[in-house]
Amino acid sequence: MNWISNYVRPKINSLFSRREVPENLWTKCPECGTMLFHRELAQNQNVCTSCDHHMAISPRDRFNALFDGGIFTEVKVPEPLTDPLHFRDQKKYPDRLKTAQKTTGEKEAMLVVEGEVARTPIVAVAQDFSFMAGSMGMYVGNAIIAAAQRAVEMKRPMVLFSAAGGARMQEGILSLMQMPRTTVAVQMLREAGLPYIVVLTHPTTGGVTASYAMLGDVQIAEPNALICFAGPRVIEQTIREKLPEGFQRAEYLLDHGMLDRVTHRKNLREELVTIIRLLTGQPPAIKGELTAQTVPEAPIALEAKA
Repeated sequence: MNWISNYVRPKINSLFSRREVPENLWTKCPECGTMLFHRELAQNQNVCTSCDHHMAISPRDRFNALFDGGIFTEVKVPEPLTDPLHFRDQKKYPDRLKTAQKTTGEKEAMLVVEGEVARTPIVAVAQDFSFMAGSMGMYVGNAIIAAAQRAVEMKRPMVLFSAAGGARMQEGILSLMQMPRTTVAVQMLREAGLPYIVVLTHPTTGGVTASYAMLGDVQIAEPNALICFAGPRVIEQTIREKLPEGFQRAEYLLDHGMLDRVTHRKNLREELVTIIRLLTGQPPAIKGELTAQTVPEAPIALEAKA
């Protein structure tokens, strides 16, 4: 037996060899620079534990924390034409869609679901900014219409979480046509006497802000969210003046009467339940129902309904 080869060398190698560490275990807060462990960040709903900066959160993770037990049912959305204009810039439009689908694991930039929040049934819609900047295309228009129709059919309030960079240029005028289409969908809820609550998250800009994102019966925003039609840089270049500090941020809009509330993400569930029950004439939820539910490691999505 060779003592050096069989014992000493493996021992030395084990001391000096590098261990493989996954790259996604830590996330750096873009606001304060704190390194956050992925589990701690997920448990805090992607809010920095050091400075309370609200980072982007996917629709599924949001619904997982919002709905009772993380259980929700997806609502089927009609599929539009994939590439109606045969648009191509540096990439073909279908190739960009495939890349976004692979990156996010989602079919499109909007997810429509139904379920219960503190035993209060709702229909919820959320945009995914990671999917082509949450841009508004024909699928997004179809999603909002499908959500409104489902809400009217089930007589449930509708809650929408917006996060978008505006209209999707690859669909041209067909994208801009979603502004009046979604406005009509919101009107369907009004005529049915159902509450429509909008939660504006960072960022909500462009044609989304000019249509369904600002038509809620109650307008709520997450802290420091950018909410605008044209961004501050464009406005400064146009008027050649320096804008006020915090211009077009949630707190600024609240002070100027464009929002009803600015609510921390950890308090949003309770806030929504309170508002929905108030608008629908239901008694207040008991304390046990408002307590945040135990969130499973992955959201539970049941079979889609038509």
